[in-house]
Amino acid sequence: MTATSTMLTAGALLLDMDGTLVNSDAVVERCWRRWASANGLDADEVLRTIHGRQGHLAMAVLLPQRPVAENLADNRRMLAEETADLDGIAGIPGAAAFLASLTGLPHALVTSADDALARARMGAAGLPLPPVMITAELVGAGKPDPECFHKGAAALGLAPESCLVFEDSEAGIQAARAAGMPVVGVGPRAAAHRPTVHVDTLEQVRVTAADDGTLGVLIG
Repeated sequence: MTATSTMLTAGALLLDMDGTLVNSDAVVERCWRRWASANGLDADEVLRTIHGRQGHLAMAVLLPQRPVAENLADNRRMLAEETADLDGIAGIPGAAAFLASLTGLPHALVTSADDALARARMGAAGLPLPPVMITAELVGAGKPDPECFHKGAAALGLAPESCLVFEDSEAGIQAARAAGMPVVGVGPRAAAHRPTVHVDTLEQVRVTAADDGTLGVLIG
């Protein structure tokens, strides 16, 4: 359920991108519906599977018998298509003010997108890039594996349990939990996957810093 007036504390925030900071649903749906049609799959089932995952890992779930090399090749093509197609990209409500409030505070972008796609979408949405970015190229295992969040914490010099994750997808929330991190679920997709707390939009989040550098995150 949506939390009201809940205060969380953290040493740093680890932020997913798609669905959490950036609304990319329109382009994701366009690209993946084309891929589903080309591979004889039900597009709605494909869309239920892909969120939060690196593309080739989603393909492996959907086409488990297909060689990895084919998935990787398709993933490269898909990334190029998605990076070039920015029509409809926008910030999630409250994302710009939320990121502005984090200026000078420890936070990182932790996304299943590669670096080029992350930069393109954040730019198209008019959002500033966090000072630390953990993108697909930097991990060996994508969400729901916790590696990306462990790397985000390490890059900020913090223990995993001191970080707070913001996520929208089942795979991302599972990865955060596996990393030992509490998670704020953002938006309608997140509500069904048992985040620590849930918000409808980032307009419901306020972040402040204590004198010792601890972040206070007010939900509600």
